[in-house]
Amino acid sequence: MSEKKEKIMIGIDLGGTGIKIGLVDKAYEIIAQTTVPTRGERPYQQVIADMGNAALKLLEESGYQVSDCLGAGIGSPGMIDSKNGIVLYSNNIRWDHVPLATELETYLPMPVYINNDANCAALGETVKGAAKGCSSAIFLTLGTGVGGGIVIDGKIFEGGHPGGAELGHIRIASEGRKCTCGREDCLEAYASASALIGDAKRMAERFPNSMLWELCGHDLEQMNAKMPFDAAQAGDPCGQALIGLYIRYLADGITDLANIFRPDMFVLGGGICAQGEKLTEPLNRCLRENCFGAFVSYVPPIVIAKNGNDAGMIGAASLVASMQKEA
Repeated sequence: MSEKKEKIMIGIDLGGTGIKIGLVDKAYEIIAQTTVPTRGERPYQQVIADMGNAALKLLEESGYQVSDCLGAGIGSPGMIDSKNGIVLYSNNIRWDHVPLATELETYLPMPVYINNDANCAALGETVKGAAKGCSSAIFLTLGTGVGGGIVIDGKIFEGGHPGGAELGHIRIASEGRKCTCGREDCLEAYASASALIGDAKRMAERFPNSMLWELCGHDLEQMNAKMPFDAAQAGDPCGQALIGLYIRYLADGITDLANIFRPDMFVLGGGICAQGEKLTEPLNRCLRENCFGAFVSYVPPIVIAKNGNDAGMIGAASLVASMQKEA
């Protein structure tokens, strides 16, 4: 019998290069954690075996048993069938109709729940993060792409079927930019970190005297999403123009989502969010100016996520608690 009386949850963040596994208590504090390489080029059975065995080892090393666990939650990239525990498709790890929950249960004999990683992060921010205490929140992650998650009444909203609530793929412009999904002019094509970097490279090529050239050391391959903000802060006209456009694109997307859902709060995650108020202040101003009925109705604030590198594990663990409440 385990000496540990309080039940815990296992939160698993499945990434393209690494799998982060955490033991999480009911207050959503991470008690212990470990990381194993994904090596997604292998058969999925081997990847899941590593995941399960690493979780069992972490439990043993931390003085816990399987019986001490309420369940395990997994945040996975890609399109997820959460009801049946299947990764329908994930480009990051080249998975196609992988029965992740059932397969992991052969190693972890406990309830296993899965969902899209951005959905898990959204839920995690409402239980322990920037949106704690909010009944509804929308989470956007600004990275290589634009991911998103919607929480309504404390539960993940996925739409009626897998593939819903893909917030990065609402259309916000008409310039003909190709998105990774195959459509043109999605929010992801304008507001991701990748989009900002691409815009900065093109701006630097067009205006070789701009500060952007200096910041990237005259090597466009060294350009990152922080440099346009630094150039704008220093008063560089090219940097200011870039960030002005970026804010407008992102604000347009957020405004559309506010007009549809009117959540308690918008939470932004991803590397770009290190810019803090340089990002949120103009976004909040744009939202107040453009949100439908702003003069007579609630306008949700836009804030930065708080869970940082632990977001995946906390969000996945919170999935366990959420699903068991529903049951």
